[in-house]
Amino acid sequence: MDVVNEVMPIDEERIGEMAQPGPDGPIYMVNLLKFKEQAEYEDGRETDLTGQEAYQLYGAGVIELLPTYGAEVTFFGDVTFLALGQVEELWDEIAIVKYPNRAALLDMSTSAEWEALSVHRSAGLSGQLNIETVGNPF
Repeated sequence: MDVVNEVMPIDEERIGEMAQPGPDGPIYMVNLLKFKEQAEYEDGRETDLTGQEAYQLYGAGVIELLPTYGAEVTFFGDVTFLALGQVEELWDEIAIVKYPNRAALLDMSTSAEWEALSVHRSAGLSGQLNIETVGNPF
């Protein structure tokens, strides 16, 4: 399995798929995060922030923004150990965010508020996987 660790979608087809209705009911976005050692802002500003610290600025703002779209963080934590499988490099953190539907995710991530916060996201992340999941009864 090849993994391409992106910060923003680069495939026009994928962007188009995001605009589709998606599954009924809530979705849970699993975010696998990989940070840069040193934050790098696209506007060239000087910073002493680590990638993780820059991403934390983004995360703090998004946590306040999520309820506007009916969303909430359900889990956030550091990756500490790989118990099974093999991978060249682990992600640094995992976040799981519950959205009422895919449209809410798209609305939030195209809002002016999110755009303003996303400069810290881009500065801090070297890559990310976002995986849409739905809950299943046991």
